[in-house]
Amino acid sequence: QVPLVESGGGLVQAGGSLRLSCAASGRTSSSYAMGWFRQAPGKEREFVAAIKSNGGITDYADSVKGRFTISRDNAKNTLYLQMNSLKPEDTAIYYCAAASGIYYFRNWSQYSYWGQGTQVTVSS
Repeated sequence: QVPLVESGGGLVQAGGSLRLSCAASGRTSSSYAMGWFRQAPGKEREFVAAIKSNGGITDYADSVKGRFTISRDNAKNTLYLQMNSLKPEDTAIYYCAAASGIYYFRNWSQYSYWGQGTQVTVSS
């Protein structure tokens, strides 16, 4: 088990910024590739960003590329998502997830562990 706890969500105006955090407890997070996903009401869960277990390689959905930055601090067992230039269409519940192994996936079904989610609301 890898309990994950997200924090940092909230309400922000369009153009603003938020930083999400995901704290992992138990086994060291450096053994896992990590990802961020989001789900808006009435929509399917979608890939946002992911990072290799050692943090060396990252990947982003086209919709957030250039605005969001994923990073991790394995010494603190914490994953981050810096979100800048937020848009109303970024409104969703954001989830962090962990996948055993080095490499990440864009498919949410490949992730074994999930946080409870944190709400991000961007007003226009």
